[in-house]
Amino acid sequence: MFQLFNRVVPSIFFAFFCLVILPLNLSAAETGEYIAIRKEGSGNIALVLDKLDANGTKESRFAQSLDTIMYDGLDFTKLFALISPPLNVRDYSDKKNVVINFGALTSVGAEVYAGGSLTRKSGMINLDMKVYDASGSKLLLSKTYTGREEGLRSIGHAFCADLVELLTGKKSVFGSKIVFVSNKNGFKEVYECDFDGYGVQQLTNAKSIAMNPAISPDGRSLAYISFAPGRPTLYIRDLAGGTIASVGKSGVSIDPGWRNNSEVAATLSLDGNQAIYLVKTDGSLSKRVTNNKSIDISPAFSPDGTRMAFVSSRNGLPQIFIQDIQSGLVKRLTFSGRYNTQPSWSPLGDKIAYTTWEKNGEINIFVINTDGSGLLQLTQNNGENKSPSWSPDGEMIVYTSNRQGKEKMYVMSSKGGNERLLLQGDDLQTQPSWSLFR
Repeated sequence: MFQLFNRVVPSIFFAFFCLVILPLNLSAAETGEYIAIRKEGSGNIALVLDKLDANGTKESRFAQSLDTIMYDGLDFTKLFALISPPLNVRDYSDKKNVVINFGALTSVGAEVYAGGSLTRKSGMINLDMKVYDASGSKLLLSKTYTGREEGLRSIGHAFCADLVELLTGKKSVFGSKIVFVSNKNGFKEVYECDFDGYGVQQLTNAKSIAMNPAISPDGRSLAYISFAPGRPTLYIRDLAGGTIASVGKSGVSIDPGWRNNSEVAATLSLDGNQAIYLVKTDGSLSKRVTNNKSIDISPAFSPDGTRMAFVSSRNGLPQIFIQDIQSGLVKRLTFSGRYNTQPSWSPLGDKIAYTTWEKNGEINIFVINTDGSGLLQLTQNNGENKSPSWSPDGEMIVYTSNRQGKEKMYVMSSKGGNERLLLQGDDLQTQPSWSLFR
């Protein structure tokens, strides 16, 4: 009998049971040349992030806060080796033309130097930043970031985002959100937080059970499953306007996954068979995607929406398959592990992360290339690890683990390692989904 390992653990067969039984506006002026200097597979970028210059007591306090925000943000990405600035890195003999000592930078092994100044006027902060190639003294970026005093995180992260994309050529995590399920208020509701765990906000308040949250690629819509009607029902919420649509069909719904901004896939049991359907944001059905007597769940789409990874029992125990949406051609992807589930497609389109219930009883996260090669285990010997979701740049994965007792959200490198707790607190945190937008 096919017992499906789905998103809610310790209720590891919950999905199968359900199916069978039931910022701130920033203005910027910029000059400079954008180049990518970090190659795939290379080490961390050696960066000197200098302290901001500021005149005035309040300005100095804001500058110190921004220093911390930018340092912590760049450190979170694990893309940089952050080096303390040498004492003689700047020459202030000519206050109108501060000179950077590039010899001092190269002596400490710096590849890139970033520094700037903060000014304040009428409650507005101006952050002027410059980025140099330390070895060649070439100006790579000169840009001004402007925002209100209460928006320091947005100002600092706007610079961090530009720096990451400048040096790596990839979309950054700054400005992205993570949605997840928590029992913080006594019920399982959907919450969101910033990429680094700050700014937790509650999104649903049905005082029931919510599960499987997923944000559309443009960040405007949230799909999730709610038990408020008495059975698992798919809801699609416009996050800006607040309107909510539901799939008011018979049967139950689970496991939403966005194909694009106007269609979300979910498993529906409309005719007694658990199949994957495409649903429009108004709740109407678009088309049936899978047509097999087995249970098909957990849809996850390639970035271009042409292929869908999903979990099926069609060959016995649950494994991950890939289906071409246009032709309907299905190919099995995974062959190892007792139960493979929860596929998450990399934003770069080349890899799929998933959860495996291994033969030794461990629950761990693996990554595999979309052609079935390159299988890589990311977690091991550290509790139950599940529900992987990629960061927008493909460099990190957020997931849930009970390694410290309660289920909490963690982040790690997409190659494994650098595992760290994302959120503190006594609440359970499950089923994270990292947005691909900023």
